[in-house]
Amino acid sequence: MQGTVDGFSYGLVTPLVAYFMACLGGALGLRCTTRSMLVAQSWRPGWLALGSAAIGSGIWTMHFVAMMGFTVRGTPIHYDKAMTFASLAVAIVMVGVGIFIVGYRGARGTALFTGGTITGLGIASMHYLGMASMSLDGKLEYDTVTVGISVAIAMAAATAALWAAGQVRGFLWSVGASLVMGLAVSGMHYTGMAALSVHLHGTSEPATGDSPASLLAPMLIGPLAFLLLAGVVVMFDPLMVMGKPTVVPAEHKPGIPAHTHVRHSARRLRFRPRRTVEHRGSRTPQNR
Repeated sequence: MQGTVDGFSYGLVTPLVAYFMACLGGALGLRCTTRSMLVAQSWRPGWLALGSAAIGSGIWTMHFVAMMGFTVRGTPIHYDKAMTFASLAVAIVMVGVGIFIVGYRGARGTALFTGGTITGLGIASMHYLGMASMSLDGKLEYDTVTVGISVAIAMAAATAALWAAGQVRGFLWSVGASLVMGLAVSGMHYTGMAALSVHLHGTSEPATGDSPASLLAPMLIGPLAFLLLAGVVVMFDPLMVMGKPTVVPAEHKPGIPAHTHVRHSARRLRFRPRRTVEHRGSRTPQNR
């Protein structure tokens, strides 16, 4: 028996909130990636790791906020917690691999293509692993062509976002890129959901059970708290809004001695009076 799938049980509330979470995670992650290209090598891994966790948490939160509005008529939906959090780990790790490639190799050429591909595959893997964490009285079936389109959207969106992060054109540029990234990630999600059909087994009586919102809300507390913390770190970074590199004076670089700056106005030219040479007679013993 074919189940009736509804992805908008709460109307436009869940899609809009999901889009906002995708934009928030993307904005934080892109600013951290941009910041990593403006600092010394010792600070770069920390900024890249923070950016990876922000983007991974953002797209994971976006997915499960959207899933709050997903219902199948005739069967309750439950979520396996271990697999749900495994999808979060997959998102952070795979997005991190792509971001580290771009962070160290630059957002161009082969590095950009490789990083964008891995990041996009991480987004898609998170989505379908999260879908696999659902348990219901039925079987999930997917249209292969639509799934392929959703993966292609994720890869294109990730590549474009990483390219934008590498341009280092200021805060507004990253905000625009995060809006596009949020739209693409949300589009990827709902494209993947359009590929889904549910075939009910009908082996159990229809039951209401717990709503998806009541099941997923406790799981979202941790990632949401992390995104807020990452937002505070980004807001209070002095160069994050300006997007300018840290200029280190040559005197502060290791291996270069400090130079003493002497003002020319403070110099005083001291003239020594020339000694007048008096022609005196020779003081040889013959002339004494």
